[in-house]
Amino acid sequence: MTTATGIIDDGYRPSEDEPFMSDRQRDYFRRKLLHWKEEILRESRETLTALQNENENHPDIADRASSETDRAIELRARDRQRKLISKIDSALSRIEDGTYGYCEETGEPIALKRLDARPIATLSVEAQERHERRERVYRDD
Repeated sequence: MTTATGIIDDGYRPSEDEPFMSDRQRDYFRRKLLHWKEEILRESRETLTALQNENENHPDIADRASSETDRAIELRARDRQRKLISKIDSALSRIEDGTYGYCEETGEPIALKRLDARPIATLSVEAQERHERRERVYRDD
């Protein structure tokens, strides 16, 4: 793939041995996020097509109920993916403004392994754990 900064090798993986959020790393995460977004949009289009084609009138009430349940589950999944697209777009914006890869809470770099596994991460592992502990404390009250 050719980018503004040159050619990115498909086998490339960000490494701790290079400067954090170098052009190459930003290009890698941009490509990863754009690919993920396109995959979600493709699945969404397939779901819409399937739902439009499934206007079957099930004579059996159990079949109809099952079909409605399947539709509801599918629509909930698509809603979660719609929210995920918003997070992907936010991550892409952070790449552009130079804040991608840095913890929103501490300003410290987020581990590359975490970003590779969860490219929309906004918190370091430590900050995420603190956040989840706080949530648990307030939820248990």
